[in-house]
Amino acid sequence: MGQYIVADPEICHGKPTFKGTRIMVWQVLEDVAEGRSWDFICNKRWDGRIPLGAIAEAVRLAQEALLERYGLAARRPVRKRSEPAFA
Repeated sequence: MGQYIVADPEICHGKPTFKGTRIMVWQVLEDVAEGRSWDFICNKRWDGRIPLGAIAEAVRLAQEALLERYGLAARRPVRKRSEPAFA
């Protein structure tokens, strides 16, 4: 699925998890939605088992899924990953 996220049928019934862990992506997205800082999520909640980049990837994939579900993906301007989100 990405650099940090996998969906392996042998792990957590195929639900998306972070590579090398059984931490499910929905758990981290829930932490983000509840307002926890990414630093806290990575270093305290999950004891350093997932890097900050993994949260960014999870948020990006969730955004893409939402846009695709509502037919907005085609209308969204494509931005390179290296471009800043805000100018």
